[in-house]
Amino acid sequence: MAAKASKAGQAAAATQGAEAPAKRRRDAEATRGRILKAAAVEFAQHGFAGARGDRIAQRARSSERMVYYYFGSKDGLFRAVLEGAYASLRDAESAVRLDPDDPPRALEQFCRFVWRYYADHPGFISLLNTENLYRARHLRKSGRLAELVGPVVGLLSRLLADGQARGVFRSDVDPVDLYVAIAGLGYFRLSNRHTLSAVLGRQMAQAEGLERYWVEAARMVSGYVCDRL
Repeated sequence: MAAKASKAGQAAAATQGAEAPAKRRRDAEATRGRILKAAAVEFAQHGFAGARGDRIAQRARSSERMVYYYFGSKDGLFRAVLEGAYASLRDAESAVRLDPDDPPRALEQFCRFVWRYYADHPGFISLLNTENLYRARHLRKSGRLAELVGPVVGLLSRLLADGQARGVFRSDVDPVDLYVAIAGLGYFRLSNRHTLSAVLGRQMAQAEGLERYWVEAARMVSGYVCDRL
């Protein structure tokens, strides 16, 4: 009996020993994820210069030492936050369902998706505003830009090609220029909502006003791509 108990104990110890590295990896990934999430909030609220490691650590239920253990520096952490923000947008863009039989309708659906995403993720706009102040210093050091932005350009390229083949889209529309135009129509109103609201006397982020604006903005995009201006 004692021998059997000893063997059972040895087997249990071996199992626990094998599981320990996997558990440490899971714990490390969870800690890193909490730090990234906390840092995204901190940078969105306070910008790069105003963000503090101790607040990030407190929100992440970790320590400031661990923040820099995983990301090396404040610059490295902000770059990881930006990459995560773009990755979330890319994943959402990849999941959007567009009408496969009606290119103009599909283009409107894509526009609506982008503009709604900006409205629903004000932190994303804040992060981009901050990075623009630094002239994309952090993004330029990222090795992931092609994988983060390439898919949406490819999606628009295919959509344009489909519309051109059906004779409903102009043949000279550049997909990058089109994406910049679509993004600008949604981004500018929301990123400048406070100053625009103060100067123009109209609340730029109210749901009713946004919906009315998106209808008109979609017509602008359609008129440009379909050459109906």
